Amino acid sequence: MFLSAGRARILLVVGLIFLAGCGGAVPGDPTASDTEPETSPTVEPQPANGTLEVHYINVGQSVSTLIIGPDGDTMLVDTGHYNDDGEYVLEYLQARDITRIDHLVTSHNDADHIGGNAAVIEHFETEADGIGAIYDPGIAASTQTYEEYLDAVETHDVTLYETREGDTIDFGTTDIAVLGPPDPYLENRARNENSIVLKITHGETSFLLSGDAEDDQEAYLVDTYGNQLESTVLKAGHHGSSSSSNEPFLDTVAPQTVVVSSAYDSQYGHPTETVLQRFADRSIPAFWTATHGNTVFVSNGTAVSVQTQQDAPTEPTALRDGSSIPPGTAGGVTERLLFTGDGTTTVDTDDTESTDSSDEETTSDDGSATTFEIADINSDAEGDDRENLNDEYVTFQNTGEQPLNIGGLTLEDAADHSYTFPEGTTVDPQATITVRTGSGTNTDTDLYWSSRSPIWQQWRRHCHHSDG
Repeated sequence: MFLSAGRARILLVVGLIFLAGCGGAVPGDPTASDTEPETSPTVEPQPANGTLEVHYINVGQSVSTLIIGPDGDTMLVDTGHYNDDGEYVLEYLQARDITRIDHLVTSHNDADHIGGNAAVIEHFETEADGIGAIYDPGIAASTQTYEEYLDAVETHDVTLYETREGDTIDFGTTDIAVLGPPDPYLENRARNENSIVLKITHGETSFLLSGDAEDDQEAYLVDTYGNQLESTVLKAGHHGSSSSSNEPFLDTVAPQTVVVSSAYDSQYGHPTETVLQRFADRSIPAFWTATHGNTVFVSNGTAVSVQTQQDAPTEPTALRDGSSIPPGTAGGVTERLLFTGDGTTTVDTDDTESTDSSDEETTSDDGSATTFEIADINSDAEGDDRENLNDEYVTFQNTGEQPLNIGGLTLEDAADHSYTFPEGTTVDPQATITVRTGSGTNTDTDLYWSSRSPIWQQWRRHCHHSDG
């Protein structure tokens, strides 16, 4: 009953929530749609023009995501924890000359997600170019942070839409589909389980933001949307809690990478070892704002560049081996990985060990320079990859005119697994050698990684000598 009263209070105090949802409405629309929301909002990928940027801001035990569209549209999803009153988020936005927020999305009204709402609204409405509209799932919270948020909306007369599954948000040439919360709400209106869930599609790439969705909402999403959930990048639900990023959900989303937003010394143990192991079991490289800092994904519609403030492990179970980078730390980002349609390419930022993404220049037995090139990658084994690991492979070719000793050369996948060519391995001129994922007996033409799970879908075309 309290939650129902809370929802009525939104209507009374703000007076701008439209019960039918935003229905594709944009700032300036006189009313929201009176029709029922569509339940299949995803669309076929369209050719992309320009670049889409998705910034996961390092805000400690919280989350805030800035999205900048190819046409300059801006969206801010959540604003950080109440204990910093939006300070980290505002500093980040101001450092990037963001003067207007076209869409402010509240995934749900927990204080660690709306902590900066009031400050952001106040700043952009009084010192910048305003906020176009706010999108809220419509479930109230009995906190001072929530009251301050509503007061700021009322004071500055900002349009506020109750947003539900099937609604759309106009973001220029980039498609944004709202996949949650459903109507009626799930689990007796629990805030986490009724988060606003967004799928952002730019060309052939996509990003899934699931708020703090836990097992019930994740199960609902899987049952309702199935493979429409597939996304290039997943933001781990609920800061890496074991109650989120459940196995059926991960298997359905099938992300190429995942990003976790939580504190380095999280009192809740986020991200938990359980959820990190789920990522590791699927060879999903992970980025953690606590060790990578501000993490920016830039998509041109076919490839996604991952840029972070600090280099740190991406193998999920090794995330805590990275050093902490405090929220609010100033500084730019450096490209670390590039996800493409045919695998994952590393970007080597160390000039002393830089390698071309497609070949490795090394020395033949007579001391002359030659080239060891990638000739073929088969990242999709026939049938079930896990049952046919040896049909997942990468083939190299010695394109030089002399035999090539590759013993000690090391390959790495995007999750920091590594394979070292056996000592004494030699490739004749113009000959090839294939490294297969599974197990077998090494020959002059075929070597075996002996992995128990698929690797090459995360291949990053990187090799270096183990002695540096």
